[in-house]
Amino acid sequence: MNANYAAEPGVLKNVYEANAGVKLSKKKNLWLDAGILPSHIGFESAISKDCRTLTRSILADNSPYYESGARITYTSDNSKWLISALALNGWQRIKRVDGNSRMSFGTQLQFKPTSTTTLNYSTFIGTDKPDSARLMRYFHNLYAIFNMSSKVRVTAGFDIGMEQKEKGGSDMNTWYSPVLIVQYSIDDKWALAARGEYYNDEHGVIIGQDFKTTGFSLNLDYAAAGNVLVRLEGRNLHNNGNNTAVTTSVAISF
Repeated sequence: MNANYAAEPGVLKNVYEANAGVKLSKKKNLWLDAGILPSHIGFESAISKDCRTLTRSILADNSPYYESGARITYTSDNSKWLISALALNGWQRIKRVDGNSRMSFGTQLQFKPTSTTTLNYSTFIGTDKPDSARLMRYFHNLYAIFNMSSKVRVTAGFDIGMEQKEKGGSDMNTWYSPVLIVQYSIDDKWALAARGEYYNDEHGVIIGQDFKTTGFSLNLDYAAAGNVLVRLEGRNLHNNGNNTAVTTSVAISF
């Protein structure tokens, strides 16, 4: 929480999510929500147990986990389509950047053609800087989730973003990242997951420096009880050298 909310002032660092909604139609599933919302971008949560792997992918750690503002969402009667439009305070911001007078905006289009397949396309357009140094950012997030069987689940994602090199300019700095995660359930208690990923931010828009990294990880999960998940992950990141880590966790949910 301290890392994700480092840019937030005072007591706001302690708020994970706080929003309220109202249904706008008696006959249709149309909602208006406002407050601190979970991000409409990406398939990974800041809550580890809800993700296929113990650590999050590089693309997830460098795109919003949360956002604040207002969201209008329509879900079709057959629950196959979800369409959202959002007005936001910025890129992973509760409080808008000082000196920034403009809202940011987002969209989400999600399609579930079958009970085992989810296709998603989300966007963000806005700025995370004060008006005096405004650089417009345009971001696209695509992912697909395929539950191939009761044992095999595949997630594929791709992010690409562009930001102006200078205020009012037409030249853009671009960053992008593909990721693939395959999870295999051995039985009701044990599961394996493998992930391959690449992140390219050679202009340092998000990372702050020239960053090109390839990553591979292998994850082992043990569901010790219905609300207890024990996890072990080995991960290697290669960027002009190898960085290898072994991570463990015990997640208890209430």
